[in-house]
Amino acid sequence: MNQVITTSTDPGDAVNTMTTATDRTRSLLACGILAGPLFVGVALVQAFTRPGFDFERHALSLLSLGDLGWIQVANFLVSGLLTVLFAVGLRKGLNHGRAGTWGPALVAIYGAGTFAAGLFSTDPSVGFPPGAPAGLPEGLSWHAILHGVSFFVAFASLVAACFVFARRFGERKQWRRTAYCVLSGIVAPALVATGLANPLEAGVPFLLAATVAFAWLAVLAVEFDRGKRLQPGEIVPVDVEQLPAGYRPSPKGRFVVHAGGEHDSFLYFGPSHCLTEANSGT
Repeated sequence: MNQVITTSTDPGDAVNTMTTATDRTRSLLACGILAGPLFVGVALVQAFTRPGFDFERHALSLLSLGDLGWIQVANFLVSGLLTVLFAVGLRKGLNHGRAGTWGPALVAIYGAGTFAAGLFSTDPSVGFPPGAPAGLPEGLSWHAILHGVSFFVAFASLVAACFVFARRFGERKQWRRTAYCVLSGIVAPALVATGLANPLEAGVPFLLAATVAFAWLAVLAVEFDRGKRLQPGEIVPVDVEQLPAGYRPSPKGRFVVHAGGEHDSFLYFGPSHCLTEANSGT
């Protein structure tokens, strides 16, 4: 159901229900925005400054090796943790709607896989770190195997999440969001497959795949952070199924949302002299 409501120029007796829980949910959603720039940014700085690293040939995972490998290990761990926290906020923001269970779960698995990739390092290869064999290793260590498993589980979960949310947006006839989810769900695994098909030149495809994945998460985070600054008297459409993250109806059945901004602005669900319903429809 969609409703169009208008805020009053005089809030009167409207109740501010913005709570600590709401702020916490929005902070969790913000983790999804931070994870991508952190991961890609830190990786790129290393790619251009680590001696012997060639981002066109070397996968980002190789940055976990060598004397400065702890930087990329920390990058995997922090970015993965941020993604898991985002999944928690996403679960709260979806409020049991379509994709409310599988969507956050799949995003959390992607974050956990990224975290695990930091716990288990890959093997030296393709000449990095300096002194490593010029080609691929003849065999894989146990930690390199676990690193690879973490990588594949993470990306498989992300691809599935793209299509779960594509279905959600498609049912709401939000075609641009639907197309973006589908496109991300196709491009990311295609880039991974390109890197796997050319392991001696996997650097760029894997970097682009990570960029596509984390960019999609950031867009998703912005989409579900529904807190909006309103001006008094502004008329806005509201998707009742998708309330601002963290808000819940009051015990008496009335529901007031403080929307922030320099002046008090409110969204109200229920009878009141403060806000009036312009029209409604299903």
